[in-house]
Amino acid sequence: MSTDLPESADLTQQRLLQSFVEVARSIFGAAATSVLLVDQATGELVFEAVAGEGDEHLPGTRFPAGTGIAGWAVMGGQPLVVDDVSENPMFARAAAESTGYVPRSIMAAPLIADGECIGVLEVLDRDSRPRCDLGDMNSLGLLATEMASVLELLVQVRDTAPPVGSPEFDLPLLRRVAERLPTAPEHVTATVTKLLVMADELLADGDA
Repeated sequence: MSTDLPESADLTQQRLLQSFVEVARSIFGAAATSVLLVDQATGELVFEAVAGEGDEHLPGTRFPAGTGIAGWAVMGGQPLVVDDVSENPMFARAAAESTGYVPRSIMAAPLIADGECIGVLEVLDRDSRPRCDLGDMNSLGLLATEMASVLELLVQVRDTAPPVGSPEFDLPLLRRVAERLPTAPEHVTATVTKLLVMADELLADGDA
């Protein structure tokens, strides 16, 4: 799946992805969250949106395919939670050091669109609230699923936007994400609502 987009759709993608990483960071109380997309030409992982540590300099940074825990999530197509990266052989310390921030823990969920892994959602150093790894992974998976749906829509809208509620992009899913995250504070729900407005604008642009 190619994510090459016209300028207007590319700008919308950046806005949406940035909103998603901000939502994820709020939900997990994380030091940083990011989205890395796969460059279809080179296979490299590219930081597209970052919230928290590294948000000023990481966007646009590239790593070779398969690098670290994010690369594993992309290749394996499965989410994972690593609470102590020092004990995990998949952790790429040199790559982390090059970003200026070395996390203690990482959560990663692949972005699957049209049966293909197009990137990964990563959460670094979630907070120390009492939690269930399975519950956190389910929450991360919900966000990753919706993010991949958004990217599919952005590719489709180059030609014609699908109708609201179509299988390709289910707008009510965003609301269900907020409702199914009981630990999410009010501002997270507000941000998800903002995503709905942005998605509506995108669909309107596609119909124009």
